Amino acid sequence: MTISNFKLQICITILALALGHACVFAQAKNPTEADYYPMTRFTLPEGEVIEPGGIELMPDGKLAVGTRRGEIWMIENPKGDADKMKYTRWAAGLHEILGLAYRDGWLYITQRPEVTRAKDLDGDGRGDLFLTVSDDWEISGDYHEYNFGTKFDREGNMWFVLCLTGSFSSSVPYRGWAVRVSHDGKFIPTCSGIRSPGGIGFGPNGDVFYCDNQGPWNGTSSLKHLVPGHFVGHPGGFKWYDLPEVENAMGPRLDTPKDKSRFHVEKERLPKYIPPAILLPHGKVGNSASTIIFDDTDGKFGPFKGQTFVADQSHSNLVRCHLEKIDGLYQGACFVFRTGFGSGNVPGILTKDGHMFIGGTARGWGARGGKPFAMDRLDWSGKVPFEVHEMRIKSDGFELTFTKPVDKTTAGDVSSYAMKTWTYIFQSGYGSPEVDHTTPTIKSATVAPDGKSVRLVVDGLQIGHVHELTMKGIRSADEKLPLLHDTGWYTLWNIPKK
Repeated sequence: MTISNFKLQICITILALALGHACVFAQAKNPTEADYYPMTRFTLPEGEVIEPGGIELMPDGKLAVGTRRGEIWMIENPKGDADKMKYTRWAAGLHEILGLAYRDGWLYITQRPEVTRAKDLDGDGRGDLFLTVSDDWEISGDYHEYNFGTKFDREGNMWFVLCLTGSFSSSVPYRGWAVRVSHDGKFIPTCSGIRSPGGIGFGPNGDVFYCDNQGPWNGTSSLKHLVPGHFVGHPGGFKWYDLPEVENAMGPRLDTPKDKSRFHVEKERLPKYIPPAILLPHGKVGNSASTIIFDDTDGKFGPFKGQTFVADQSHSNLVRCHLEKIDGLYQGACFVFRTGFGSGNVPGILTKDGHMFIGGTARGWGARGGKPFAMDRLDWSGKVPFEVHEMRIKSDGFELTFTKPVDKTTAGDVSSYAMKTWTYIFQSGYGSPEVDHTTPTIKSATVAPDGKSVRLVVDGLQIGHVHELTMKGIRSADEKLPLLHDTGWYTLWNIPKK
């Protein structure tokens, strides 16, 4: 090798090292989800199959976990290190537990055929007394007859969503319905139109929501608002309007939606039909929506107070939803929030002090997490991620708010944004492709003086459509970071007049 070639080789090596350091620096500069919301993976007892279906925090600080195999486990020290947790089997022999709630010394258990209350009478760490609260619905023995239950609402009722037989039809009473049961056993038929729920819980204002999964009359998974006396989409359970208790609670049978219509068209035609609050785009944010978790921690879980989180069983992730009510209907935007859970997310709770517990199972439906079952805890690190905080509809477009001030140059440039819309066919066939695509024009982007919000004027808003907004060009004001998640999906039913 000549001296010139040797010097050239040294220069190339130095340049390569410099570029390598620059790449490492650039990678280190862009934080990840785990920097803001680290995850603790539970080490479940070896040899035990704990497929979580319901979770509740007990007064003594233990975490109760009900399983699909009909067991209840108590976990000591659930907010601590995984290797310091202790597991005790509290009950066994129950039937597919998909909800737990504590009230007045009793643990209420959502089973497939009934809701039960139980307690440990002698203090030995095992349930002794089990009493049926209500078994006013029926089961046929079909594999899909899931029953998901809530905690207690403000009136002392639990809400249940009962999956259709085979996820397609209703062969026994109340399959395809939402019902309420008071703590003392009063049974109240509440809503028709359920297909295949994945979870149920509370949202803003204490209102009740559930997640339904893609299939007949559900073009994609969605977050739906449950209002007593109303219909939420699948007519399979309409036959039970003939039961006297249903007519007394809900009135006469409703009209069937028109096959191959659109949600917004049927919304105008059917007065008691409530369309999904948020359509969760299939394959983009998930494939099988499950539990619903409302942030009422007053900031202990980060900057998303008052927002709603929706888990997904198939994608093993968590989606964040900002809901608003326009002309009496909930609608809003969803954003991917946290990925990488151990199994297919099903139940979850968020404690008042800011610990989120998520349980997962992959049985019957594959999950990206990879494990057959898992328990994970999500905590806020105290660092604020650069995210879209809210996406609100306006008469001429959208208002975006952010968790941190934006760089005014990039956020004020319309080329930093792109939008497209679509909807789904409201049909009896399974699912739906994305249809009726449009491409609205973002005419202007005006940044507020404090840099915390941007007004987008949009030409071409579409009622009944998902509005996908990508924001790849936006940077933060301080560190010039991109958004941690740069895409939002807004479901639009009503446009405010101003």
